[in-house]
Amino acid sequence: MARPDHARRVKSYSAATGYVYQYYFLETQKSRRGLHGGTDYVYMVAVDRGTAFPLRVFVRRDAVRKWSKKTGREISGTEVYAAAKMRLFQAFDEAADLLASRPDLIVNNANLESLLAQLDL
Repeated sequence: MARPDHARRVKSYSAATGYVYQYYFLETQKSRRGLHGGTDYVYMVAVDRGTAFPLRVFVRRDAVRKWSKKTGREISGTEVYAAAKMRLFQAFDEAADLLASRPDLIVNNANLESLLAQLDL
């Protein structure tokens, strides 16, 4: 099914690197990275009002399942989206040149809990 075209809410983020990013959420896509299944959260990102480019945050399915088992409750779709967005912000704060580097942003067992802890989850 084609994605409906509609106005996007462009947001800004002032990163620790000194850059100001404009971004908006584009879509999710079920995907695989190697042996791991999960979901790509795709954001369109522009650095200092430059040309926009897609940046993907891959949330591994096994990390979501492990977190749910550990906490004794299912993680909601909104909470998974929030973890992906926190990983995006982390990349904004750490990477000097996202346009050139296009880092592989992943939410996995090693960082899911800390990303959600920033949101008191």
